[in-house]
Amino acid sequence: MPPQSIYKNTDIHFIDLDKLPSMYLPPPTESGDTPVCSADPTSGLPVSGVAVRYAGGHVVPMHKHAHGHLIYADRGLLRVESASGQWLVPPTAAVWLRPHVEHRLVVPVALQAHGLFMREDTCARLPAFDGVMHVSGLLRELILGLTNNRSPPRSERYQELLGALLAEELCAQPRLPFHLPWPADDASGTIHRVCQALLQAPGDTATATDWASRLAMGDKTFHRRFLQATGMTFGKWRQQLRLMSSLTLLMKGMPITQVALASGYESHSAYATAFRKQFGEPPSAFVANTE
Repeated sequence: MPPQSIYKNTDIHFIDLDKLPSMYLPPPTESGDTPVCSADPTSGLPVSGVAVRYAGGHVVPMHKHAHGHLIYADRGLLRVESASGQWLVPPTAAVWLRPHVEHRLVVPVALQAHGLFMREDTCARLPAFDGVMHVSGLLRELILGLTNNRSPPRSERYQELLGALLAEELCAQPRLPFHLPWPADDASGTIHRVCQALLQAPGDTATATDWASRLAMGDKTFHRRFLQATGMTFGKWRQQLRLMSSLTLLMKGMPITQVALASGYESHSAYATAFRKQFGEPPSAFVANTE
C-alpha cells in the first residue's frame, strides 16, 4: 500500500533551462544557443518540472544533483548509466534516481524527456532505491501535466494537488527489470573488461569457458569472480544485456527476426520466448505499445 500524505505542501513550477543542471540541457542550436523555456527559477518550490527534446546520439556527461529525479521519455528510448549499472527507459516506464546519484544520459534514438526535480527533503518517503518504474496511465498524465509549460501557469493550489497525487501514484508503481548491474570491487578490472566487450558486441557467442580460457583462469574461478563482481551469473547477465540491447534495435524499427539474430539468438522464437519471460510480453507487443 502506498504511504499516506507524502507531500502536504508540494508545489510544481517550470524552470529556465539555463538554470537547469546539465542532464536536461539539449544540444546547442547551430548558432550555439541553448533553447530556453519561460520559468520562475527563484520560487524555491520543492518539485520542478521540465520537458526537453533530444536528438539521437546525444550524450549528457556524468554528473549528479542534490535533487531526486523522475525521468520519463514519452517516445524514444533513454539509457541512464551509473557506477552500479545502467537502466533502459522505454516509453512505458520512468527511471527514479535518488539525490546525489552520479549518472550520465545516453540517447540512442530521438526522444522527448520529461523530468521532475524533487528537493531532497521531499524524497524521504519516495522509493529508497534507484530503478525503472512502471508508468500507469494516471502517472503519465500527471508527469505530462507537471512538465507542460502553460501560459498563464495553473494556480498554486492546482499544482500542489497534482504534485501530491503524483507522489502517491509513483509509490504504487512496480519496479521493472530494466537494470543491468555493472562490475563492482573488481580490483584487477578483468570482469569489467569482459562486460565492456560484451556491451560492445551483445551478440558475441563466446561461452564462459571461452572467456575463462582467454583470461587464463579456470571455469569455476571465472564464474565465481563474475558472480562476485556483478551479483549475477555470467549466463543471466549476458541474457539481460542482450535483451536490453535489443530494445534499441526494436525502437529503431529493425524487423524482429533481425533483432533476434543480431542479439545472439538462433531464431525468432528463441528470442521471443526469452523476451516474454523477462519483460512479460512478446517483442511484437512491446513495439506496438511504444508506437
